[in-house]
Amino acid sequence: MNTNNYYSQRNIDYVNRLEKIKQDLPDFCQDFFVGLQHHTAILTRVNYAYDLRIFFDYLYKKGKVKNPKDFALVELENINAFDIEQFLDYLTYYTYNGKQSQCKAHAKERKLSAVRALTKYFFKKDLLEKDTASKVSSVKIKEGTIVRLDVEEVANLLDLVEHGSDKFSKRQQTYLKQTKIRDLAILTLFLGTGIRVSELVGMDIEDVNFKDNSFRIIRKGGNASILYFNDEVGKTLIEYTNFRMLQLQNNPSNTSQNALFLTTKGNRLCVRSVQLLVKKFTKQINTLKKISPHKLRSTFGTQLYRDTQDIYVVAEVLGHKDVNTTKKHYAQTNEDIKRNAANTVKLRK
Repeated sequence: MNTNNYYSQRNIDYVNRLEKIKQDLPDFCQDFFVGLQHHTAILTRVNYAYDLRIFFDYLYKKGKVKNPKDFALVELENINAFDIEQFLDYLTYYTYNGKQSQCKAHAKERKLSAVRALTKYFFKKDLLEKDTASKVSSVKIKEGTIVRLDVEEVANLLDLVEHGSDKFSKRQQTYLKQTKIRDLAILTLFLGTGIRVSELVGMDIEDVNFKDNSFRIIRKGGNASILYFNDEVGKTLIEYTNFRMLQLQNNPSNTSQNALFLTTKGNRLCVRSVQLLVKKFTKQINTLKKISPHKLRSTFGTQLYRDTQDIYVVAEVLGHKDVNTTKKHYAQTNEDIKRNAANTVKLRK
């Protein structure tokens, strides 16, 4: 399975998932998703479908519609801004299909975005007389402190993977002996390049070029990008690829021979497995910090910004389309630079 086939299959899975969710939505939503397909990623449309399904289920429970599937487009005219605001309040603790869930500010804002996109689409098509959802204020989101590892914690993490710890059970230690080289390569790649977990699991062996320390990934949105790694990252990757070659010789019938990172059975490593891998090691380093692959990405981005003090370099390497996204995520680092700048100027030399 090559990289293109991996992402193609993933997109096919998303398309099938979207078609299944649309069965629970009003028929006019079919036109909405067709209209979105040329300027949104398939995962965005899937998330919109999930959120709209909850929205129409809420309207059904409140007696606004008899049946979500039979809901007519013209009936959206009867949904006012206050109805949508009540929906956002309902999301704090809600039940769908017998399962209780809750939404925090980010999740509420995402669901509001889905409803806004729906009413805006049909308003622009002159099929609705008003764009009701646009009148609803955005959900206020409190930006929390960015969680990341400091320099000492990074060193401790890599030492832990490389040398092990008596904190692990005997069973864990036995398993770690089989995966140590792979796990070290994964964590080093995260910390040394700042790639996303989805980008890491989608990499194939031919995506890595040791001649110039470069590698190819597929970014969000499906665009390919070439990034570079330093010699420290390269060393762990070379060691792992040699180990991987032996692993494949022991599993000649596996179906993922092109995948860069493999399970012990020789299959492509999945996102969830990498998330658990990161959690397993990082919780031994600092129990107060909940570290995910994205937090390792933040760790890299923070260090890169501190070293370069160039937000545009960080945005380019991390693959942010909007530099304001980078600025927002690394505002705390800006404070570090301001503090250092204040100490640089001497009034009496």
